[in-house]
Amino acid sequence: MPPHRLALLVTAALLGGLLALGLSLQRGWRLPARWPHHALFFVVCVGVAISGVLSGLRGLALLPALGLLLLMPRTRPGRADHWRLALGCAGAFAVGLWGAW
Repeated sequence: MPPHRLALLVTAALLGGLLALGLSLQRGWRLPARWPHHALFFVVCVGVAISGVLSGLRGLALLPALGLLLLMPRTRPGRADHWRLALGCAGAFAVGLWGAW
């Protein structure tokens, strides 16, 4: 498997984990601390960037996902704009994954 595809798959799995963890926090299944969610967010941002670089010109398809991810800190957790933007990030990543594959 080419390295860019492996990076895309790992990043997709991490993004899925981030969404699941965020949903658990949203639903009130609280962790003792929120730092795992924030740490995973950082790892996903780095993963999207690395996947884009490894994919070459096709990696430009991941730029909208990265841009939306970088807007996440401007929203407030627990509010609708936060989870809506998270879903938008996931959708943009799915389209970018298809384009960068």
